[in-house]
Amino acid sequence: MDFQLKSDQDLIHLYVAGDEAGLVELIRRYQSKIYTSIYLLVKDEYLAEDIFQDAFIKVINTLKAGKYNEEGKFLPWVTRIAHNLVIDHFRREKRAPMISNGDDFDIFEVLGNYDESTEDKMVREQTHKDLKALIQLLPSEQKEVLIMRHFGDMSFKEIADITDVSINTALGRMRYALNNLRKMMQSKELSLKN
Repeated sequence: MDFQLKSDQDLIHLYVAGDEAGLVELIRRYQSKIYTSIYLLVKDEYLAEDIFQDAFIKVINTLKAGKYNEEGKFLPWVTRIAHNLVIDHFRREKRAPMISNGDDFDIFEVLGNYDESTEDKMVREQTHKDLKALIQLLPSEQKEVLIMRHFGDMSFKEIADITDVSINTALGRMRYALNNLRKMMQSKELSLKN
């Protein structure tokens, strides 16, 4: 049976019916994106791994209890669970989340690789490095929305619910984030030409 061709929903049904391979494939499919979204918020590998595991324990418990009803929305659902665990952690710690990433973890590995020349690979890696650096310069609310939307595949309604703001505010933050990134990229290009 080729699990890679099955939909998320099919894999969930397999797992609920007792086939562990369904869950294994779901984790393989989304591990990088979910871990990335956690890591960018907590900026600590060990803590990110703990929260990732806690998120999947919640996923398993919910699936086994037959309470999963997010048809076709597995990734945003798990990302929301993980994000809520991050918020719980910071509430316990009484400090605000730092949305960042260290050099030892490449958030862009979630974008996948394709056949490319060495030169293309170098250009892509430099572009990703530049973009990561620019994302770090964004205000934290803009960074958060950008990360949840891009890496968590979350809808603006889900982002609004999690961050406790209106959909318009979430949309506005995304618009500001993209405009700011665009401006920073243009000024970087100008400084490279001069």
